[in-house]
Amino acid sequence: MLLGTTGVMAALPHPFFAQHCEKCHSGAKPKGKFDITKLGTDFSDASNREHWQRVLEQIQSGDMPPQDKPRPPEQDASAAMKWIRGEVDAIELARRAKEGRVVLRRLNRAEYANTMRDLLGVEVDLADLLPPDTSTNGFDNNAELLHTSSHLLRNYLDAADRVLDEAIASKPKPWILNKRFDIKDERTVKPNGSVYRHVPDGVAIFAAWESANIRVTMWNFRSHVRGKYRFRISAYAIQNEGKPVTYRVTAGTLKEVTEERLVGYYSVPQDKPTVIEFTEQLEPENRIRILAEGLPATPPQVEKVGAENYKGPGLVVQWVDIEGPLLESWPPPSHRALFGDLKQERVERERYEVVSAQPMADAESLLTDFARRAFRRPVSAQEIQPFLARVRSALENGRSFEQAMRLGFKGILVSPDFLFLRERGPRLNDFELASRLSYFLWSSMPDEELLKLATANQLHEPEVLRGQVERLLRDPKSSSFTENFTGQWLKLRAIDDTLPDRTLYPEYDDILKTAMLKETKLFFDEVLRQDLPLTNFVHSDFTFLNERLARHYRIHDVEGMDMRKVTLPAGSHRGGLLTMGSILKVTANGTTTSPIIRGSWVLERILGTPPPKPPPDVEAIEPDIRGATTIREQLAKHRNVESCASCHKKIDPPGFALESFDVIGGWRTHYRATGEPRIIDGRRRRYWDGPAVDPGDVTPDGRRFENIDDYKQLLIENKDQLARNLAEKLLTYGTGAAPTSTDDTQIDKIIARVRARNFGFKSLIHEVVQSDLFETK
Repeated sequence: MLLGTTGVMAALPHPFFAQHCEKCHSGAKPKGKFDITKLGTDFSDASNREHWQRVLEQIQSGDMPPQDKPRPPEQDASAAMKWIRGEVDAIELARRAKEGRVVLRRLNRAEYANTMRDLLGVEVDLADLLPPDTSTNGFDNNAELLHTSSHLLRNYLDAADRVLDEAIASKPKPWILNKRFDIKDERTVKPNGSVYRHVPDGVAIFAAWESANIRVTMWNFRSHVRGKYRFRISAYAIQNEGKPVTYRVTAGTLKEVTEERLVGYYSVPQDKPTVIEFTEQLEPENRIRILAEGLPATPPQVEKVGAENYKGPGLVVQWVDIEGPLLESWPPPSHRALFGDLKQERVERERYEVVSAQPMADAESLLTDFARRAFRRPVSAQEIQPFLARVRSALENGRSFEQAMRLGFKGILVSPDFLFLRERGPRLNDFELASRLSYFLWSSMPDEELLKLATANQLHEPEVLRGQVERLLRDPKSSSFTENFTGQWLKLRAIDDTLPDRTLYPEYDDILKTAMLKETKLFFDEVLRQDLPLTNFVHSDFTFLNERLARHYRIHDVEGMDMRKVTLPAGSHRGGLLTMGSILKVTANGTTTSPIIRGSWVLERILGTPPPKPPPDVEAIEPDIRGATTIREQLAKHRNVESCASCHKKIDPPGFALESFDVIGGWRTHYRATGEPRIIDGRRRRYWDGPAVDPGDVTPDGRRFENIDDYKQLLIENKDQLARNLAEKLLTYGTGAAPTSTDDTQIDKIIARVRARNFGFKSLIHEVVQSDLFETK
């Protein structure tokens, strides 16, 4: 029996549940601690609705009724599932009738920073003012979770002040540094110990420790103002048997290692001076540091014989050219974006202010243009009045024109029309569509071309929209799509959440990590730009490697630090996302691998069939880091428990298939075991081969595979499911709301159209953008 919404006991709402569910899932000790008779028929209750959706998932997957119980006729199961879907859809449709599919959405932290950059042309670090956003359905731009608090509003006020301070050119034009720093100059090198040798054309470094580095020191260079600086560094390898040497460049205050950020890794050949060039955004007082990488010697080893006599490999740095800040013009574009061509007058020795002969007329014109761009749509004279009133009041109280205008600009920057993506619907108008498209592919505001097409009411036309998708994807700003979408869909943002145990995995370092991340993002870009089939995300015959990552993957004939497209040799076991080092790293804990974590990742991120949460009373598996037992043996107790078996038969197969890869993505045939040091092959080792890896298993539908290569082939057979998952992920990310079962028909149409285009990834993005789900509220 079931408690109805009125409190009166009612019969189960469909005969299927009484016949096939009630016997096991009711009474004093219901199986799985789930009593179906306690579910209500009020689907407006979120908890009740969620439980019914779990019932739907169990029936749909075939897990319930259990395989050892009488199987219900297909038409009976279909009727029960139709009833649940109907009740869920009715609630969802009622909600959408009131507020649309996507509720009012605030700009998240990345979108806000990018919008400020594109609105005013300045890059200002706002991380201390804008806290990270909560993630749900895998993404942090979900409209329902982007709440606004009084604390956040105060921070928006401070952020607006910081950005306006940077954008307005109130100081004299900064002097431009354009200088070559000779590394032989004693004031340039800040040595620690005797690991340096002065050579005729520079200084050689012979140790790779943090203390052994070349620093362009404060009395020679410090960024005097925020801005972009161009660097050129000339260096070469020495005494390395003809092989190149790698170095890295960091930037920051250099007071603490934690205050440094990586600029990049660079590889230079032996005895051939090579110039590398890069442009970097620096804050005031920032400096750079050059550190050799991979040199075998420690400072004591070099000091023992003296740097002058040391015969091992090293890095010679000759000179560093620095130019900056790089300015297009003065006043800069950011100033003109606010004040146009209005003149400035000196009010103090080191301070200038904008002046106006007709302040209210200029204020109205400037505020109208700024609000149009900030609100991403046309604005009426009436909408400008509150901001104009602030300017008028400030002028009447003796403020200067520039000071008064700052109040008007600040008001616009904290307005809901700036902070939120307002979509009135039910169908998006062209300005709303322009914003949805640009925040999807750029994580930023629409540019003038999009706004011009919206003004002409042309953007919604299919061919025009298709052309704009192509244009936005070609633009460098689309790197935000790659960064933010892959960072969340694939969980790449978690790359630093754990640090591999140095005892077990001494080969892991920042160079390898950086190459891993670049591989995944370059691969994603290639599949997108070339419109390659989605199956490449599961298995492909190419990837992107440099020498360091190729060595980790045991792939030969790849030299240098530059990433390049590489055709994978037969038998490499690589190809596709699942076997990339970055993915294997974020799905491990730094010490051990878990088929549960990796299997769940595959189900959720690749197949779009996330497993339910485990029962609360299930004990977690404690990894055996000594290697006495395998994870398969430990998981056996879960697979033999009835309440766990139905989930583990789905989770474990992909997890076991990936057991051939260790916590840093290296190929293995045995687990690494650790304990008291042993002498192995003449070397003292803290780890050695433990039990053999067994990567084989059986899929829930009975197909056996022996290894990851077999499993990937099974995955790509279901192209429709791969496309469905990615379509849902793109819609969630692109609109700020996850599709529901109500949207299945629309998603089916997307899948049908992309199937006709050989499941191309760019084709899928086009079909998502052209869909009703994308173009409606």
